Amino acid sequence: MNGTEVLDYAREAVYVMLLMAGPLMAVALLVGLIIALFQALTQIQEMTLVFVPKIVAIFFALILLLPFMASTLGSFMNKTMESIIIVGGSI
Repeated sequence: MNGTEVLDYAREAVYVMLLMAGPLMAVALLVGLIIALFQALTQIQEMTLVFVPKIVAIFFALILLLPFMASTLGSFMNKTMESIIIVGGSI
């Protein structure tokens, strides 16, 4: 395995990480913006008001997106294992 292949796997690993974490981060951002807008409109400046809805929204998003995340990680892992078998067989 040369340096180019290692960089390709590192780039693909970062891409898979972004695919898995991106939707959850987007949900957290959207819920945070909605709560910040609510706080600005009502002038309620309670810091703990932000955490509970974010945690609940991320929990439900995680349950909803778990099959997608598992298939994405599984396909990346299968590709990695096939590469290890191919490289290991050629030694």
